[in-house]
Amino acid sequence: MGEENYPSKLLKDAVDELAKLPGIGRKTALRLALHLLKDDENSVISFGQSIIKMRKEITYCKVCHNISDEEICTVCSSHKRDKSLVCVVESTRDVMAIESTQQYKGVYHVLGGIISPMDGIGPSDLNIKSLEERISNTDIKEVILALSTTMEGDTTNFYIYKKLRNHNIKLSTLSRGVAIGDELEYADEVTLGRSLINRTNFEPDNQ
Repeated sequence: MGEENYPSKLLKDAVDELAKLPGIGRKTALRLALHLLKDDENSVISFGQSIIKMRKEITYCKVCHNISDEEICTVCSSHKRDKSLVCVVESTRDVMAIESTQQYKGVYHVLGGIISPMDGIGPSDLNIKSLEERISNTDIKEVILALSTTMEGDTTNFYIYKKLRNHNIKLSTLSRGVAIGDELEYADEVTLGRSLINRTNFEPDNQ
């Protein structure tokens, strides 16, 4: 749809912004904008304010780097979680996927990505140094490497293994119930739960 076809520049601006969202084409963006235009004004204002508030006020846990409303997230601050068991994941979406299984009672460490030279992401761009510091300063007994089973995920696993192998901890990984090439957020809850329960020792020679 060309710019001249929009009856309002304000509508076009809204469509332009909505179309920047992942998976949203211009036709969908227009449909969403027209829906918001017809919706109750207070509902639309509340919608907009919630997005702005999220962007301005959300923070990251100082311990595990997960998205949080406070300096320490609810998982890290819970007395019911096993602080000696740390699950290393790529993103908050992976934390949400694992939490949905209700099979994991430990804590997390969010890397903020995985090593990907093609995308210009190296070890220094990830929260790996803080993982080493957690292990050095706290009583962690096991680290579960729960990254996606892709080449980049395996490369990151091996890098972390080299950094942690001299520490007196157990290193494990998800069982291969999560298929090669899969990302955790797309695994069903039963499969992911079983992969956590049936996790195996990390064997670098098999990577």
